[in-house]
Amino acid sequence: MKYTQLGRTGLKVSRLVLGTMNFGPQTDEADSHTIMDAALDAGINFFDTANVYGWGENKGRTEQIIGSWFAKGGGRRDKVVLATKVYGNMAGDGPSTWPNHDKLSAVNIRRAVDASLQRLGTDHIDVYQFHHIDRATPFEEIWQAIDVLVQQGKILYAASSNFPGYKIAQANEAAARRGSLGLVSEQCLYNLFERRAEMEVIPAAQEYGLGVIPWSPLHGGLLGGVIRKEGEGSRRASGRSAETLADPAVRARIQSYEDLLDKHGLEPGEVALAWLLTRPGVTGPIVGPRTLAQLESALRALELELSPELLTGLDEIFPGPGPSPEAFAW
Repeated sequence: MKYTQLGRTGLKVSRLVLGTMNFGPQTDEADSHTIMDAALDAGINFFDTANVYGWGENKGRTEQIIGSWFAKGGGRRDKVVLATKVYGNMAGDGPSTWPNHDKLSAVNIRRAVDASLQRLGTDHIDVYQFHHIDRATPFEEIWQAIDVLVQQGKILYAASSNFPGYKIAQANEAAARRGSLGLVSEQCLYNLFERRAEMEVIPAAQEYGLGVIPWSPLHGGLLGGVIRKEGEGSRRASGRSAETLADPAVRARIQSYEDLLDKHGLEPGEVALAWLLTRPGVTGPIVGPRTLAQLESALRALELELSPELLTGLDEIFPGPGPSPEAFAW
């Protein structure tokens, strides 16, 4: 396994991040434990989750599965850099929901971190991530709450997810005024197909010393050989991926992508991950395996060396937007 620093911190994390969103909804507890053991055996030490994972009536279930895995002992907790998130409403949906059970008020941050610690069966969270921006809560309030949690030893670092570049700047400028460390990483949507993060999010992260953790590296399966799998009858695109693939222009691009990788004898999903590992500022992509086989495929991406010819071909199929402001001005 290869490791790198998480942004400007001294924390060393693996270049693949184990995403756990499927644990509970699609992967049962026993198989989830098997996948986590295999990830740890392979050297993956960075595990990502969120308080809302499990979804619907089962919100929090994923954290509970991780907690039961930690409870098995064997140094599991000590070996893992644990990241979870706060923002989503954990009290239920509908008109009867009480206020202050979501977003980033000091009240909810305090409540949410204690609930996550209980579900995870641990006394601290290594990286506590804001799952979304909260337009109603000033960063001064957010950082006051975070500083207290750091002082209490309940969290070690704070981070963001789905933040635009200007919010990364606002957050860290507000932290600097308090003498706080500020955000140490940003978890954003970034892959070959969706490269808008290159315009401002990734440059802002680099400017402020944040690690970049791309989510959906296969863009919902579109970059995982979806057309070939359809032809083989092994899997069909569904949901948002199916809607996207229904666009003839998109389908043509995905077909060109798969044809290019067939020419080089490479697996699409592994190349999509390996490409992200070549990108400036990227700490490591999140892989969310439903099965052990999917984890093993992701691990193979670490060994791929993408040739200049292949990288050029990928850029031709999926050109990035370019830096701002040139991407939209001059």
